[in-house]
Amino acid sequence: MRHSEFWQRMEAALGPAYAASWARQQAIASLDGRTPVEALDAGVDPQRIWRAVHAALDLPARDR
Repeated sequence: MRHSEFWQRMEAALGPAYAASWARQQAIASLDGRTPVEALDAGVDPQRIWRAVHAALDLPARDR
């Protein structure tokens, strides 16, 4: 998954205005306590980050 696809999925799940804010503020345990933005900046695979976000938000399986 590319960064652009990650952000598309984030915006689809949370809306364009809230997605970036949420990703900068929400620390996720499965990302070693980092926010999605911190994880992306650290070079973590966007697919792994999306899976962590998906679980944290308890999104439907179809959005995985």
